[in-house]
Amino acid sequence: MTTLAHISDIHLSPMPEMAFSDLVGKRVTGYLNWKLKRHGELNSETLTRLVAHMQEQKADFTAVTGDLTNLALPSEIRRAGKWLQDLGDSERTAVCPGNHDAYVPGALEMACDMWGDYLKGETLEGAPFPFVRRVGDVAIISCSSAVPTAPFFAIGRFEEKQAARLDRILKLLGDAGYFRVVLIHHPPNAELQHPSFGLKGHRIFRKVIATRGAEMILHGHTHRSSIHHIPGLDHEVPVIGVAAASAAQGGTLDDPARYNLFRIEKNGNGWSCTMREYGFQRIGSDIVMRMQMRIY
Repeated sequence: MTTLAHISDIHLSPMPEMAFSDLVGKRVTGYLNWKLKRHGELNSETLTRLVAHMQEQKADFTAVTGDLTNLALPSEIRRAGKWLQDLGDSERTAVCPGNHDAYVPGALEMACDMWGDYLKGETLEGAPFPFVRRVGDVAIISCSSAVPTAPFFAIGRFEEKQAARLDRILKLLGDAGYFRVVLIHHPPNAELQHPSFGLKGHRIFRKVIATRGAEMILHGHTHRSSIHHIPGLDHEVPVIGVAAASAAQGGTLDDPARYNLFRIEKNGNGWSCTMREYGFQRIGSDIVMRMQMRIY
């Protein structure tokens, strides 16, 4: 049996000190949004408690689906690198980047450099994404939808070249009998698309999954706990989102902070996979198991 923890939308706080020269371009609107709304909705105490609870589960692997930073300032990216080291060893932890990690041009490249092995794995054609990590019978495939965008937009992008590599990777891993978990920050299902914060290329992504199949897709971005499905090769593929890991209980924008824990095991010619959702509720100060359900 392999246990997989999923956490997302870290949004490390508080915001670091910055010079006036740091607030250019999109970072101006992002900073104002943080000061006016987000600083009270996302906090470090909530994140610390949730991560400590998750680490007690001693998962075999942890998937982080992006948005470790807020404005992708160099100091934020360095702090996120330290946070990852505290979260777990890079051999047992992988990241797929979010739109806040690619907030401005050059930020994602800096994150890839500073976060090192947390953003690396087996790849095709020397391209950074998708990359693969294998743990027992489970293969974690980390895609990237993170691109810099104009102010007031939080869209992601998934293009043909990455789709072609994902197609080949899913075929190879499927033929080898792995339980394939695809990570992507922006949700790929049609129900969660929006002109200002959806995934450009979501149809391309879904076409690959319909052609090659996968066992599970994990995402963040929405700051909501959710379960949808998209067509796969021979069965519907669950698409599972998780609330922001730093979302405070009293917030009005998001679900309170949560993480998911999956227990995956080969079961004859098929799979057994159960999901437990842990986190805060609207009322009460404890972290509880909010839900348990069978995925396969």
